[in-house]
Amino acid sequence: MDWKPEKPPTAKEIAAKFRDSIARGVYPPGGQLPGAKGLAKHLGVGLMTVQSAYKQLAEDGLVFGRQGSGTYVLDPKKGDPTAQQTALGLRELQDQLTHVTSQLSELRDRIERLEAERSRRPDENQ
Repeated sequence: MDWKPEKPPTAKEIAAKFRDSIARGVYPPGGQLPGAKGLAKHLGVGLMTVQSAYKQLAEDGLVFGRQGSGTYVLDPKKGDPTAQQTALGLRELQDQLTHVTSQLSELRDRIERLEAERSRRPDENQ
């Protein structure tokens, strides 16, 4: 793996990086992810961090682990979405969530401004 972040990544960041790589086809169905021990050393993180990232990917339905063999990208059954399609869908959902969160933040700010203006006005009903 060519990725070498400036600071040690979190499990969430590692999982996101692999989701993106799977979505781009870097790891095709049946492809093996880097060994957890070697990846942990390369990234400067603990083994548990990489194992947690791989667990997140497994929970997303993108990979599966074989005891003593490694972690592999799921090769879907006929009619099921591929890991690449699932990863793309997750990435799209993440982008949409980021957009919605941004819009909610803007709305909250606008409401706070309107409430502040309202409280500064004299009561027109008195």
